[in-house]
Amino acid sequence: MAEAKKDMLTRVPVREQEPKVRATNFEEVCLGYNEEEAVEEAQRCLHCKNAKCIQGCPVNINIPDFIGAVKERDFGKAYDVISESSSLPAVCGRVCPQETQCEGKCIRGIKGDAVSIGKLERFVADWAKEHGMKMKCTAKQMGKKVAVIGAGPAGLTCAGDLAKMGYDVTIFEALHKAGGVLVYGIPEFRLPKDRVVAKEVENVQCLGVKIETNVIIGRSITIEELMTKEGFEAVFIGSGAGLPMFMNIPGEQAKGVFSANEYLTRNNLMKAYRDDYDTPIVHGKKVVVVGGGNVAMDAARTALRLGAETHIVYRRSEAELPARAEEVHHAKEEGIQFDLLTNPVEILADENDNVCGIRCVRMELGEPDASGRRRPEPVAGSEFEIECDTVIMSLGTRPNPLISSTTYGLDVNKRLCIVATEEEGKTSLEGVYAGGDAVTGAATVILAMGAGKKAAKGIDEYIRSKG
Repeated sequence: MAEAKKDMLTRVPVREQEPKVRATNFEEVCLGYNEEEAVEEAQRCLHCKNAKCIQGCPVNINIPDFIGAVKERDFGKAYDVISESSSLPAVCGRVCPQETQCEGKCIRGIKGDAVSIGKLERFVADWAKEHGMKMKCTAKQMGKKVAVIGAGPAGLTCAGDLAKMGYDVTIFEALHKAGGVLVYGIPEFRLPKDRVVAKEVENVQCLGVKIETNVIIGRSITIEELMTKEGFEAVFIGSGAGLPMFMNIPGEQAKGVFSANEYLTRNNLMKAYRDDYDTPIVHGKKVVVVGGGNVAMDAARTALRLGAETHIVYRRSEAELPARAEEVHHAKEEGIQFDLLTNPVEILADENDNVCGIRCVRMELGEPDASGRRRPEPVAGSEFEIECDTVIMSLGTRPNPLISSTTYGLDVNKRLCIVATEEEGKTSLEGVYAGGDAVTGAATVILAMGAGKKAAKGIDEYIRSKG
């Protein structure tokens, strides 16, 4: 009896590639649950009446109901339950920070491991794909056109929800492939592009959503023209935040300094890691990644797979690392070195202006700053150098100002983020809504999806109010 109780307190472990093996390839690290493992894990759910896990989910999936269906081996029903709220379950099951959201609210987690909600969502989504299931759209067509700018998580979610309501939706995407950060930012070993992202995009298209790629809003066409000449009654801006930030320290213009955005885009979207693609990318022998978020982990783990000895330099301690605990754990397992409480002050270059090292200073934590984390302060006389030939800056991103600068009357804040209401994403322009990283700055996939969902509801209410 005691053993059975212990088992209920411990989650079913998920299978993964061995660290030494996966560090040399771009195959998916996590292998996910099989049917028996998924059912066993689902049996740990308490099916709470007041399900706090739903409150922790930005898109409000009915988590107890979908897990209950998994428990009964009705995987098709589980997918239908998830699809009522989420357009990208195979993505969310892989990259969402469940530990701070749904799983962080799980009652089972008070005295043991939280139910592995993310891995169960991934299992259901993958099962549905393997069995040819698609999201359902039964709404009567309204004959009303809505434009969505950006085919990332926010745009795809907003478009999918509007299509389910009966709207005629067209997504305008600047790149040649739909998916946004899902295709250019997150590496293949965390989120397979053809097997997962492309299938999720197809699912949204099956709802009737049209996607036009290679359309740059502000260059190809403006928001005003979409509404006055193309007949769109509302517009949602989900263009993300793809403009990288740098430290502005000496040597940052040297050859061999990259933003994480460029480095990951070349590797992920342009397939630089594959021998059959002719995409140039620097194969550094010793790479330093500056930053401690998920993007920094992605860049470091990518550089490692391309053959580099890789260091992560972060100015705070491990407790303050903003990356998911799972990503930090995987990075350490794979052999990435963490130089914590360390901050760069200069990038060193040789006579040909090629990076040859980075000068850093040791840090110590002082009083908490505005973020609530203890402020890092330099330790006098502690400067030292790390030898390297490549530096990747992963310090966050902000929105590209192209849309705001070509849309008269669209309010932005000092960080160039579009100003929009939190409840529905309403901007300063009538009929124009916004959400995701374009509003908040760089954040998570699931928060962008939540914003897209709220905006879809706001757009529906707006159009209906016009009669």
